[in-house]
Amino acid sequence: MYAVSEERFDELVDDALDKIPEEFARRMRNLVVLVRDYHEEDPYTLGLYEGVALTERTHDHTGFLPDAIFIYRGALQDYCHSEEELAHEVEVTVFHELGHYFGIEEEELHRLGWG
Repeated sequence: MYAVSEERFDELVDDALDKIPEEFARRMRNLVVLVRDYHEEDPYTLGLYEGVALTERTHDHTGFLPDAIFIYRGALQDYCHSEEELAHEVEVTVFHELGHYFGIEEEELHRLGWG
């Protein structure tokens, strides 16, 4: 386990988000990224995307609450043993969940190294 302050963890998430290529960042609308300690039902879950992937939306997809990406601080800290490892796993988790937002399937995310 490697723990950092809430502020430092938020910085790690922001650092990961800053690495998103502009061509993808421009397409991120009505999406919120939230940090929580643990997933209520599965404390080993590192991240979660809740919403309708861009590839599954229809032309009349309006009036919905924002899609959400949850990054689970406690689970990620439990999984890591150094700040470098934590920063890497935060980045992988952020990109993995963003992949789901963009409609990328689990197998493809693993093949790309964002598993």
